[in-house]
Amino acid sequence: MSDESPRQESPGNATPPDAVLPGVKHVIAVASGKGGVGKSTVSTNLSVALAQGGARVGLMDADIYGPNIPMMMGVPEPPEKEGDKIKPAEAHGVKVMSMGFFVPEETAIVWRGPMVHTAIQQFFRDVLWGELDYLLVDLPPGTGDAQLSLSQIVPLTGAVTVTTPQEVALYDVRKGLMMFKKVNVPLLGVIENMSFFVCERCGERTEIFSFAGGERAAQKFEIPFLGRIPLDPVIREGGDTGMPIVAADPKSPHTLAFQGAAEALQARVEELTRDATGATLSDMVKKLKEPMTE
Repeated sequence: MSDESPRQESPGNATPPDAVLPGVKHVIAVASGKGGVGKSTVSTNLSVALAQGGARVGLMDADIYGPNIPMMMGVPEPPEKEGDKIKPAEAHGVKVMSMGFFVPEETAIVWRGPMVHTAIQQFFRDVLWGELDYLLVDLPPGTGDAQLSLSQIVPLTGAVTVTTPQEVALYDVRKGLMMFKKVNVPLLGVIENMSFFVCERCGERTEIFSFAGGERAAQKFEIPFLGRIPLDPVIREGGDTGMPIVAADPKSPHTLAFQGAAEALQARVEELTRDATGATLSDMVKKLKEPMTE
């Protein structure tokens, strides 16, 4: 086996990711070094927050072995077929696709790497994603087949890493960040989930899983820290009921945290796009409006 890293397009890919997804501007991986950090919770709320901000958004569940996105987005019914293609389900303004639509809840998926690769490839090529500003890909935890397949199938705009603040989670996060660097996927930033807990009775704030670990990881890799998400039962309830907190309570402080992370992510993508293309359209329009100087 060759040691050569898989080829990945240049950072901040501003053009549609080749013929596989001709209508999608940005494909963003949402990853975590280990399980249990709330990555899928972040993916669902981040996608809804982006949609609420006016973006056209899709959410692809690439966790083939544990597909939870249909339940967390409240779309239990399978998507419809349109010819030989699949029309994604839709919830909260987000287009959704997952293996969970096609496999009974009690059925375990026992597949080797090539079958996982094929499934992810079909989610890109056989799904009618249409015109999207962002396609978020919720990856399984770790640095396995799904991550490698994604980097080979489609040019990624970049990867967002979700972690909790404690050192045991950060230990694996650093490995995940290094993996994306090795396959030449730009690092968009770090989101720290379960960052703190605020008692609803007394208002006391407690850092249950330590504090600022995600920010330290971002500083170490010289990438943006995109935000802190609090630990709160209402966020968990949103995932259990298919009503993400961003959709259920648009004005809550938890929603504001997700919206802040979404805005920081958009700014990071725009920054990488500007670096790759020289300037954004808004920059050029602004330049045209500037008065002429001698």
